[in-house]
Amino acid sequence: MKVDVIVIGAGAAGLMAASKSGERGRKTIVLDHAKRPGKKILISGGGRCNFTNYYIEPEKYLCENPHFCKSALSQYTQWDFISLIEKYKISYHEKPLGQLFCDDSAKAIVSMLVAECEKNAVEFSFQTDIQKVLKLDDGNFLVKTSKSDYQCESLVIATGGLSMPKLGATSFAYKLAKQFSLEVLPTKAGLVPLTLHPELKEPLAEVSGVSMPVSISANNITFSEDMLITHRGLSGPAVLQISSYWDNGDIASINLYPNGNFESLLKEAISSQTNVSLKNFLSSIFAKRFAEKFIQLIGFENIPLKQLGHRKQALLIESINNWQVKPAGTEGYRTAEVTIGGVNTDQISSKTMEVKSISGLYFIGEALDVTGWLGGYNFQWAWSSGFVAGKNV
Repeated sequence: MKVDVIVIGAGAAGLMAASKSGERGRKTIVLDHAKRPGKKILISGGGRCNFTNYYIEPEKYLCENPHFCKSALSQYTQWDFISLIEKYKISYHEKPLGQLFCDDSAKAIVSMLVAECEKNAVEFSFQTDIQKVLKLDDGNFLVKTSKSDYQCESLVIATGGLSMPKLGATSFAYKLAKQFSLEVLPTKAGLVPLTLHPELKEPLAEVSGVSMPVSISANNITFSEDMLITHRGLSGPAVLQISSYWDNGDIASINLYPNGNFESLLKEAISSQTNVSLKNFLSSIFAKRFAEKFIQLIGFENIPLKQLGHRKQALLIESINNWQVKPAGTEGYRTAEVTIGGVNTDQISSKTMEVKSISGLYFIGEALDVTGWLGGYNFQWAWSSGFVAGKNV
C-alpha cells in the first residue's frame, strides 16, 4: 500500500501529527501495536489528563540543547490546544501552578484527536507490529508490518520512550534511530518516585500516606510542592519533579517547613510554651505520626522544649530546614511518567522535526531528548512537536 505519510505510534504526538498531515491533504496512515489509541492519555492525571499548562516556557524542559524546544512550542502553543479543546466543548479546570485537567474523562481528549484525524481521512491500523523499516533507492520508506507492507514519502516516529512498559512502551524509536546511524543519548526514568535505603525506608514506611508541603533540592534545582511518604520511599509532586534532576549517589536536601521561619517558631515556643514536649510542638506543625517518627530519626528524646539547649536547638532547626536524604534510587520506568534522554536533538531540525541527514524521516514527542516538568508540559511538547511535523511531512 502506498501512502504519503506513515505515523508509527497512536499516542499524543502521533495523533496530532497525523491530524495535521491529513489536514494538508496528505494520505496518512497511523500504525500502532496496541488495540486502541491514546493509552497513556487515558490513564494520565488520574484519568482526567493534565493536557497542558498555562505557564509553558522552554526553561521548564530538560534537553542537552536547551534552545531546541523553543521553535515548536512557539509554533503551537498551549493557547492553540486550549482553543481546540474549547471547539470540542470539552470542559476543564485549573489546578495549582497552571495545570489544566478535563472536568470529566481523558477519553474526551482521545476522541477529539481521533475525530480530527478521521475528518481528514487519516487511516488507522491497530495491533500492527513493525517488522522492518527500509529507506529505498527512490527516497521513499518501506515499512514491513505483521499485516501489510507500506510505502511512504514521509515517516514519523512517535512511539515514545521507555516509561510505563505495561502500557506498551518499547525502545522502538531508539533502535530505529540507531539503524539510521543517529545518536541516542543515555536514558533514565523521569518524574518518578525515589526509593530509600532500608535504614530510612523501614521507619518511614510506618508513616506511609503522610503528605506535607516541602522544598526539595538536588543539583542546584529546587521544587516547592507536596511530598508523600510511601512504603518504598518518597513520592508526591515535589519528589517527582526533583527526580528528573537527581542522579544516583546525590543527596536530596529537604526543607520540611518551607512556608515559614521554623527557627522563629521554635524560639517563640521555647519562651511561651516551655513545658510543651518536643513531640507535641512538632505535632502542631506536622502530622502527629510523622512528628513522632522524625524525632526518633534525628536521635532526639521527647523532652520539654525548655530542656533544648542551644546546640540541640541548632541541630533541630538544621534537621527541619535541611533534612539530608540520600535516596537508594528510583522506582524506574515501571512507574515513571517520562523518559529522560533519547534521540539527540542536534540531529533534528527544531523547525520541522525532520532528521537533518535523512530526508522524510521525523521524530517527535518523548522519543526525543526533550522532557518537561510535571504538570502538562510533556503533553504540550507532544502537541507542539506533533503539530510541527504534521505541517511539514
